[in-house]
Amino acid sequence: MFAGHFGLAAAVKAKQPSVPLWALMISTQLLDIIFVPLFISGVETMESIGNGGKEILIHAEYTHSLFGALLIACLAGVLAWIKWGKRGGMVISATVFSHWILDLIVHRADLPIFPGNMGGLPMLGLGLWKWPVVSLSLEAAMITLGAILYFRTALTRRKTSSPTNTNSMKNAIFTGTLMGILLLLSLIVDNI
Repeated sequence: MFAGHFGLAAAVKAKQPSVPLWALMISTQLLDIIFVPLFISGVETMESIGNGGKEILIHAEYTHSLFGALLIACLAGVLAWIKWGKRGGMVISATVFSHWILDLIVHRADLPIFPGNMGGLPMLGLGLWKWPVVSLSLEAAMITLGAILYFRTALTRRKTSSPTNTNSMKNAIFTGTLMGILLLLSLIVDNI
């Protein structure tokens, strides 16, 4: 779902132009970004469960717990609020938390409610990854929607800001096309 998260960031950028694209891209991946040092230190782990090592069970019991994701989203939102105002903070916070929502849809039941699976409550996850064609189709739809919304918004913004400037229109077409290509490449890399 790596690419799907980026597709969502492109769609959010189309609707919230005041927040920089780089901040939205980082926001959609922030849980995974924080996971990396915790994985390296052994706090969070992954284990191979089959299919020649291609299927893994992720034990991201802090970063990907419901409570942990909400906490990370709130902290990111506060930092963004300082930089881009209240609306920007809310957008960043929601974008960070969207990662957990999307993971809930695709992950096996490996997402705890509380950090460290405190309380031993049932793990969450709807397991869409069990059906690769459906999972890939959802991800492709997300990046397509993100690319289309981003492209349309780039064109609309250029038309309203400088309707007679052909260089401005060429830049909008270039950036919209580049975003579409990058999203497509992220989908391909994510599914190799």
